Amino acid sequence: MTERGVLLWIHGGGWRARYHEDGAALAPLGLRVVAATYRFVAEAHWPAQLADVRAAARAARAAADGLPLLVGGDSAGGMLALHLALRGVDRPGDVAAGLAYWAPVNPLDPQWRRQRSDDPWADLLGHPPAAGDPATVDATVASHLGSGVPVLLVQGRADASVPAAQSVALAGQLLAAGHPVHSWITHGGHALDLARPDIQAVTTAFLDTVLPPA
Repeated sequence: MTERGVLLWIHGGGWRARYHEDGAALAPLGLRVVAATYRFVAEAHWPAQLADVRAAARAARAAADGLPLLVGGDSAGGMLALHLALRGVDRPGDVAAGLAYWAPVNPLDPQWRRQRSDDPWADLLGHPPAAGDPATVDATVASHLGSGVPVLLVQGRADASVPAAQSVALAGQLLAAGHPVHSWITHGGHALDLARPDIQAVTTAFLDTVLPPA
């Protein structure tokens, strides 16, 4: 298949470790998938992870042969992909699109806080999230809307790790800020198979709106 874009894939793992999903299932959709790495919370706190994926994006863009650069990820990597897409590599709007699969986006979500005995956000920030705390505000995805970058949000409605309502709320906020959004809330829980037909179909439909024809 003709390559239509380069996808920088940011892995999940709660910002603590590397989850095995590598985004390779999206390559048949016309994407050259390039892996990004970032420091885990045992090494550095936010926003070091954003700086790391920005550096990876610059390298991917330099080797993209003129193809559009997209950023995507699953779970914690999806959160980083959203930050990178919305805030840009060097400036807002310099990424073609962001693809986020079952991504945590709101550290202050009450449902999240009720159902967690441990809090990966606290590890990421270096302290518990709190309203008005600058690091908490900065790590909240909805704090960085307005660049107009298209976004895909995919999540299982029975996700026990990240409440699906986070994606629903973010979709509304993105739309209100002028971002083109595709949102797919589907059956299943966390860490779904990217090769599943419905996920492939919604991803394809999204890509058809942001990339040149094959």
